[in-house]
Amino acid sequence: MGGHITQGVSIFLALFYMDNSFFAYLQQLELMAFFSGYPMLYAVVFFVAGNRQLKKNTKARLVVALPLSYALVGTLFLGFQLKKLYPDYSLAHIHLSVQQPWLVVWGLLAVLFWVPYFAKKTVWSLLHSFISFFFLLKDFALQSSTTSDGNIIANDMKMYTASLMLNLCAFAVTALLYFLIIYLKKRQHS
Repeated sequence: MGGHITQGVSIFLALFYMDNSFFAYLQQLELMAFFSGYPMLYAVVFFVAGNRQLKKNTKARLVVALPLSYALVGTLFLGFQLKKLYPDYSLAHIHLSVQQPWLVVWGLLAVLFWVPYFAKKTVWSLLHSFISFFFLLKDFALQSSTTSDGNIIANDMKMYTASLMLNLCAFAVTALLYFLIIYLKKRQHS
């Protein structure tokens, strides 16, 4: 049991204490561009769902759409990774191209939220996205403790804004499709 915990801690630390190369930093920014805005979207949706004026069914459907939109963002991340590797999908090319394999694998795990079992665990999508949000917080802490020109924070804010927009669009598409499917099912049964 103790060996599993030690291995788990070392994997967790490997996610955060990464290589300082430029390409590793780019992969960190990629992960942030896809996933760091999700916690804010999650908070906003739960805030809106807490509105007493909304119908109970609407609230539940908004919350149900969250992990599905996160899965859509994960699918887009998968597509982005495949596009970067194109046309050579060999293991040697993947090994050379992927600087942070744990980060890429962690990002690809978002696709699991298409599976109904994971989609029902809404909070899991939030916990999954905290890894990329942590990079933003880590860079803020590093920036405040050093005297640098602020390019890291500027890059992070650009990626966070892009992520917020991507996640918002994914949520809008997912929620609209979800509501449309429910509407069509009700109409079919009528």
